[in-house]
This record gives sequence, structure tokens and C-alpha cells, in this order.
Amino acid sequence: MPVAPIFNPFGGNQGGGSSSPGTGTSSPGGSGNASAGSVGGVPVASPASIAQLQASDIANDSTPVVPAGAYDYGSGKVYTAFTIEDVVEGSTERVTRGLWSNNASELTSFWSSSYQSSTQKQYYYEIYNGDPTVSTNYAQLSVAYGHTDGSGSYGQNEDSPSNAIYSQLQQVLLPSNQRLFTFNGVTSRDVYAITINRARLKDKLDPGNWELVLSGSQGETLRLIDDSGDVNQTGDSTATSYNIVSGSLLNGVYSTDVVYGSVFPQQGILVMSATALDASASLNTERSASSVTASLAGGEDRHNHRRLYLAMSGAAAANASDGFQARNEEAVKSTFFFVRAKNGEYNFSNNPSYVTGSNGQMKQATFVGNPKTYITAVGLYNNDNDLLAVAKLSKPILKSFSNEVLIKVKLDF
Repeated sequence: MPVAPIFNPFGGNQGGGSSSPGTGTSSPGGSGNASAGSVGGVPVASPASIAQLQASDIANDSTPVVPAGAYDYGSGKVYTAFTIEDVVEGSTERVTRGLWSNNASELTSFWSSSYQSSTQKQYYYEIYNGDPTVSTNYAQLSVAYGHTDGSGSYGQNEDSPSNAIYSQLQQVLLPSNQRLFTFNGVTSRDVYAITINRARLKDKLDPGNWELVLSGSQGETLRLIDDSGDVNQTGDSTATSYNIVSGSLLNGVYSTDVVYGSVFPQQGILVMSATALDASASLNTERSASSVTASLAGGEDRHNHRRLYLAMSGAAAANASDGFQARNEEAVKSTFFFVRAKNGEYNFSNNPSYVTGSNGQMKQATFVGNPKTYITAVGLYNNDNDLLAVAKLSKPILKSFSNEVLIKVKLDF
């Protein structure tokens, strides 16, 4: 990948050129003249070959005022191609952050969305971290209820929202030859699901670093984690799913006798048995057509997935430390680029402020014969010279014929 150190002396543009032009009347290996004039008694070279300028400078030991358009004589480089030794592949670093907005590790405020239509709420509730009408609050997760036979919601069989939810979960999460969710050998025909908003998830949900607290209608409290054993960040991060069991982040797994469901870290989805939650958190899931119709007669707020929403928000409301704690995980890869500017390279600037007058005289008199630039940034380009990334330096670095610069650029992706 070619690279062009973007020099910005005096707030200018990228640098070019690499050698000091000279003046005189001879060229090596033959005869030839470079016409010259003077400005203020200082010789001024007209355009000539690089060899002529170099030979003249040596013969006369004088440096001309650089004419307009001639200040990038020398190599004329704008880009420097990387060699194999200049690019070093770094390691992959595992980075975890708080799952919720602003990298918060715990969600304690649960707001259903007023923007959802009544039809949408038959399928799922979208949960915000605050009043959805406030622009600084964002969607965090969704809760839904699914039943393989379509029970627990309006409609019949495949026309039922609960059937649609179960089918979608099955198609996304289960192998093609498995139709029903099975937790610890027990088949579950109806499930509750929590889906983390994609913007919160990064690469995946960090296994072993989440805890969900549910407040039961009978006053009980159910704490759920997974059984990944990833408390010390040493779990098998390649597993596609883990069992959901009772436990806490502080004390680990309480018991594996009851498996409440499965967590799928890559998809950021928790699927839990409705039967198990009814038994331990008193969600009182409605399944029969008559009971569902009667309970839903009160309006959309009687949907089964609202029971899970109330169990989550109720726990946080009763105790601020009983919110939904979780972290996301991201694999960050690094590549190091060693950008080398040799002493004869990048000592001039294309910035118009570098010269003055119609003849291109250097604005800074002390730069005549000893030009300088200040490196402020490095640009990384592809083979088509398209700028892909810019690395900014913490402070400008002086570059001249008397020094070389080596800049180490770290690119994370």
C-alpha cells in the first residue's frame, strides 16, 4: 500500500520534492548551460535538468532562489510505496465495553416505545433507555413471545404473531433439521425472547458478562446468567450458544438443575422457556384461545411479551442494582505501518505560502539552501492513490536535509 506523508508546514498541504536544487553552467559528462538571472543579487535558476542543477550547485557552492514551479525538483515524490519490511501485522485484541448506550454496563430504565403501532406491538415491544420522545434516548432491546402452534396471541396458527415469532427464531438460531427449541433435553413449544439492538451489540454479546434479573408477580426474584464460565475472560468464545441458568455475576452459577433457555452471543438473542419462567418468576403466560382473548380485551398492553417487559422493569424499579447488566465484545485487529522520510525527501511544501512573488522566491529567507517542513499528518493510500486513512501527529515534526523521520502508524480495524 503506497503511503504519502502529508506535510503541513504553516498549515499547508502535502509535501513534495526531496533534493536541494543548484545553479551553474556545467553538466556532468558533457557541456550545457542553465540560464540564470538574479533577484536582489541572489542567483535565480531557470528550469533545467536535475543533473544540471546538482552539478551547478557543487561547482559554484551557491543555492538559487527557487523559481515558481521548480520547488519540487529532485525525486518529485508525493507518495512512497511500502516495502515488505514497512508493514507489520499486529495481533487481534479482544475489547469489551458496556452493552448499552454511552457504554453503560447496566440498563436500569425501561421504556416501551410510543412510536410502535398496535400491529407491531402484537409481535414485540421495543425498549428504550428513557423517554423515546427525547432525542438522546435510544432503542436498547426488544422483547417478544413465540409459540409454535400460534397460541398466546390473536390469530390462528400461522396467522398468529406468536407463531411468526417462534418460526423466525427457529430459522435464525436453530439447525435446519431442528424445528423446536430444546433446553437441557426438554422441548419448549413456547418461548420468550430478548433481542439486543444491533447498534449496541458490536461483534457479539460478551458471554459470561451479563446478568438478567426478573421480578415475579408473587414477589420472587430470579437472577439469570449463562454457564460459559467466562467470569475471568477465559471462556470458549467460539461457542455458538450457552445455557441460561440461575446465578449472578458476583457469585457465579447457582444451579444447573433447571436450564431456562439459551443465549446466542453472535446474534445477541436470549431465548427462554415460557414454562420455566412461569414456574420460577410467575409470568403467568396465557396460552389458551379463550384466556388470551379475555386478557387481550383490555387492549394491546395485555400481550404475553409485556409480562417479560414488566418483570425486567419491575426488578430495576424495586432495586437500582437489579437492572440488566451486560457487555459487548469486539475483536480489534491492528496493523503497523513504518513511514520513513529520508533526509533528501519531503523537505519542500506545495503550500502556496511557502513561496512569494511571481518568481517563486522562498518566503522564509532562512530556507534558501536549507529548506524545512513540519510533518503534521501521514496519509495512507491504496494502489490507485485513493486516500484511505489519515494519522495525525500529536505535534509537528521538523524535517530537513539534516535529519530523517520514522513514524509508526497503528491502524485498528
